[in-house]
Amino acid sequence: MRIRPARRSDLPLLQEIERAAGEPFRTLAMSAVADDEPPPLDLLDEYRKAGRAWVAADTDDRPVGYLIADPVDDAAHVEQVSVHPSVARRGVGSALIDHLALWAAEQRLEALTLTTFSHVPWNAPYYTRLGFRTLTEAELTDGLRKIRAEEAEHGLDRWPRVCMRREL
Repeated sequence: MRIRPARRSDLPLLQEIERAAGEPFRTLAMSAVADDEPPPLDLLDEYRKAGRAWVAADTDDRPVGYLIADPVDDAAHVEQVSVHPSVARRGVGSALIDHLALWAAEQRLEALTLTTFSHVPWNAPYYTRLGFRTLTEAELTDGLRKIRAEEAEHGLDRWPRVCMRREL
């Protein structure tokens, strides 16, 4: 597996990865998350053009995971990271996160941030193992508050969510 920038031709595959990665949420009675549509192709293409979309590619150079990120305040914010369930638990997600950390350091950002479900085993507990910590309400930046408000409007607050940060 190697991490590389996303190509335009990869984008429909990223949507497929997103749909497949959402399926396990059904086992937690979170079907609305599983049914959520992946980012549209034009949005994924904006991330690609901005140089903030990466894929984990298999030996045939086919994407099996992806990450898109935004600069938010002093950090690289993980907008989405998804791994196809067929390659879960093989370090694909952590490799993508580590790649983002290298990129963020090059950009002179101080940290990585993300928002996630607090009680989903492959969400907050997983990110804690990768060195992220849950932020208190007082620690939230304006950018993170805005992201959380947008998530609430999208209905994601039906389940407990947290903001997390990993210093670089």
